[in-house]
Amino acid sequence: MTDAGDNPPGPLSVVVPVCDEADSIPVVLRELLAKAGAAYDLDVVVVDDGSRDGSAEVVAAIAAGEPRVRLIRHKMRCGKSAALRTGVAAARNRWVGMIDGDGENDPDDLVAMAGRIDTARIGAVGLVAGNRRRRTAGPWRLIASRIANGIRRRALQDDCPDTACGLKVIPRDLFLALPYFDSLHRYMPALVRKYGFDVLNVPVDDRPRISGQSKYTNLRRALVGVVDLLGVYWLLRRTSVGALPFARDGDTE
Repeated sequence: MTDAGDNPPGPLSVVVPVCDEADSIPVVLRELLAKAGAAYDLDVVVVDDGSRDGSAEVVAAIAAGEPRVRLIRHKMRCGKSAALRTGVAAARNRWVGMIDGDGENDPDDLVAMAGRIDTARIGAVGLVAGNRRRRTAGPWRLIASRIANGIRRRALQDDCPDTACGLKVIPRDLFLALPYFDSLHRYMPALVRKYGFDVLNVPVDDRPRISGQSKYTNLRRALVGVVDLLGVYWLLRRTSVGALPFARDGDTE
């Protein structure tokens, strides 16, 4: 199911979480503005999550000459989900795309994903989620990821093979209506379904990161993942969603 019709692309906000990615973020922004900027009226919000390598200064210099780019800074590292929430809260448009700042995500995929919905309205689809194909991670990380994804899919029945992919497109108000917690970005498909929306899973490319390294080890991912999974399982069972706190096009009172 898709919500896109014959309507031309419209405004789109894009949130880019950044943590110690001074070498990659200029490339990411240049590519994002060229590719997505050719298809949408972009509003790009870069959230620097307590970087210590000068990432914020690099983005500030770009934003000084590029009105489509804005910078928001966290004084200390708060985590990816916090950075995304900060960026989405500051977004100016109805739909918000998400893309990582390390260069692993291709903006062409973000454009294709946004093309699956009508950015001028909110209908049945509440999330377009990227699912990475031909992963570039090492073998042990791939094995750990597949095991974790399998356990999560079985427990939550979210029907999403790759919730950790940084590419996502979601209505701003829907994201802000979701319960906030660390690692929220990994459980968006299950929560969006709980709120009564459809989720579209779209295959996307996975590229080697331009610079830097992953913020998590396999062991840390596993330990944090167990706690998060139990928490989200409880949350889904204890959540009753009534009237949405925002208008969905086509709904009647």
